[in-house]
Amino acid sequence: MDAQRYTAALSDLRTVRDEIKKTRAVLTKLEAERDRQITQLAGYEKAKAERIAPAAGLSLAHVVRLAPALAPDRLTTAETTPSRPEPDAPATADDGTTTPPHPTVRTGAVAPAMAAAAPAQPAASPPAAPAEDSASAKPAAAPDAPCALPSIPDGAVGNSWFTHTPNLLSTPPNFTQQARSTVFLDTDTGVLVHRSETHRLDLGAASGAEILTAVFRTLPEGVERIYITAGAPWHRDADRYPYLRDAVAAWLNAPIPGWRTDTGRGRDRMAGHFVHARNPVGRYQREHGEQHVEIRSVGEWFDVDGDAPHIVRDAFVLLWQALRRHWPDAVLMGSPSQTGRDLWTRTIPTRGQHADGFPVLSEELRGLLHATAGQGRNELLTPPRVPEQLPELVEYDRTFAYAKHTWKSPVGTPRRITAATFASWSEKEQMRALYGCGHWQVRVTVPDTWNHIGLLPAPAPGDRAWHYPAAPGTTFTTWAGGPEIHTALANPIAPWKIEILDGILWDDGKPLDDWAKKLKETWTNLSAQAHFQGDPQQARAAHLASRAVRSILLYGIGSFAQRPRMVTGTTPRSLERDVPPDAEIIGFDDELITWQKPTGFSRDPNAHPEWAAAIWSAARAALLTQRHRDDDTYAGALHTPPGTVVAFRTDALYLTQPHNWPHHHQPGDYLLRGRLAGPVTAPTTEEELLTLRDAGRAALSAEKEA
Repeated sequence: MDAQRYTAALSDLRTVRDEIKKTRAVLTKLEAERDRQITQLAGYEKAKAERIAPAAGLSLAHVVRLAPALAPDRLTTAETTPSRPEPDAPATADDGTTTPPHPTVRTGAVAPAMAAAAPAQPAASPPAAPAEDSASAKPAAAPDAPCALPSIPDGAVGNSWFTHTPNLLSTPPNFTQQARSTVFLDTDTGVLVHRSETHRLDLGAASGAEILTAVFRTLPEGVERIYITAGAPWHRDADRYPYLRDAVAAWLNAPIPGWRTDTGRGRDRMAGHFVHARNPVGRYQREHGEQHVEIRSVGEWFDVDGDAPHIVRDAFVLLWQALRRHWPDAVLMGSPSQTGRDLWTRTIPTRGQHADGFPVLSEELRGLLHATAGQGRNELLTPPRVPEQLPELVEYDRTFAYAKHTWKSPVGTPRRITAATFASWSEKEQMRALYGCGHWQVRVTVPDTWNHIGLLPAPAPGDRAWHYPAAPGTTFTTWAGGPEIHTALANPIAPWKIEILDGILWDDGKPLDDWAKKLKETWTNLSAQAHFQGDPQQARAAHLASRAVRSILLYGIGSFAQRPRMVTGTTPRSLERDVPPDAEIIGFDDELITWQKPTGFSRDPNAHPEWAAAIWSAARAALLTQRHRDDDTYAGALHTPPGTVVAFRTDALYLTQPHNWPHHHQPGDYLLRGRLAGPVTAPTTEEELLTLRDAGRAALSAEKEA
């Protein structure tokens, strides 16, 4: 590109920018008109939110927030959640901040920071099935009111939660998992790879119908899984829809002659399409016959960067071969989460302490953990907390981070540790409990002299995300795991004041240790192949396979959290009143309304949110401070000067200056991933941060190659 083309391109870009502004203004105006009409409709004495929601293309929760008088009776007494929440979000309301202070409990060096308090009046029990996309809301809440978390009820009701679900245990499988015939398809080029064969297809516009027709014309014996390696065909008509999810839903639900939506089969049954903005899953079954096929994105496993389908195929072959060294019956399933959990079940001991299996918690405790145990820390710090112009932007990524935190997990029947019980313990007993596998409801006070980042997650005002209060003197109530509580008490800057309100404590165990060790060895083997392989294509395939192992562990852990299931369905526009009242509208066109609704927790024998919560808590704590024993040093955000932390993204840390932290290619080590020379304008949105991240990675790569 020469200077003239560059200038012309900039002019075009400004035109696009202006069109976006105009379009947003029009959209804002339309949304305001929609909200006005909803408010007007609410004045009709027989108006029902269940009728208005599908007509407006909104969830029931959104309509109720606009017109609280329309709230169904069942919503006025239950603690409920906004629509479209984040997966790792709090669920209900009770800030507990009105409880009078209680005497400090001595805990050695951190005695001034630790207190025990009688719990505040508990909130209503969390719903038996708190959902990621609940269609209910607390109507009286102000839009920017602090969201708060549920408590365990007092007395016998709360104590009854501390048990397991009858006759529901994780046990080793008594069957052999069946492999699925798989192909890899680039919908941009039409290149299809099936085993050792390569074909070129005419896909037209790459609709679901065109893909299935072309694939089965080429491979009449049939396939069961089609991985899309490039092209994202479900985004082809994205400009026709306000949100990517709408475009994806329309693509998945478009009629395909001779096929219908799959209803599922087998022991790993997954029914219906999965609507996801980036990595959707289309599941289809022949109208007359038993043939089933999935269309999936390979992006579930790893990020591809222009890799040809045969390299992606080689990556899956290498992955399968490497896993077979540890699991002779290993099978790659449709997603890394399915694969990870299936492999874990094949490490459940058949003798010893847990030979009978791992029992599943009561539904009430699972609901509480779902509502109060967040996932990775995602936070962007903007000016004035960081300079307007950053001296540089440095990215550190914790290598295979979650694998470092699987050595200890909760097992056994959980115990309730009330504020009174905790206060009655000795200092040694208190610290042992906080070092153990626990989940604690606490009242937190930031020190008056604090000048660094926040340490503990709290429910954010007005939405379903988490934030990390850091302002001196701030007090809030939250739930957190033992690693984070311990970090707040014993951090290298100043201890925070922590009041124990309630808690759940398990015995320490190692239910994930064998599984994680095998995955870590597989990852190490594939990473070594990627480094020493002489053939560049095979080296790339080995690298992708190592990234897939990371996804198996990462998403396998996430699958233990067992979020409440969602059902997706469609209703003709002419029958919109038949849309289920607790459904959320996720898309619509001239003919169909697409919706989803929570169905609650299934009787999943492998549901262990306590394991996921413990790992997530440990990983968030390690982003703050992590000891490297062999190097006798520490790494993490708390070992940086105040005002130099720009952002957290799950297992990545963005700073304004580099640090000489150890990296020995071990899980959890801080790896320098990107470095962008300054001055750099501080990002104020996630999109800006990701743009700078990519530029920083490219700059560091160019620096290494120079």
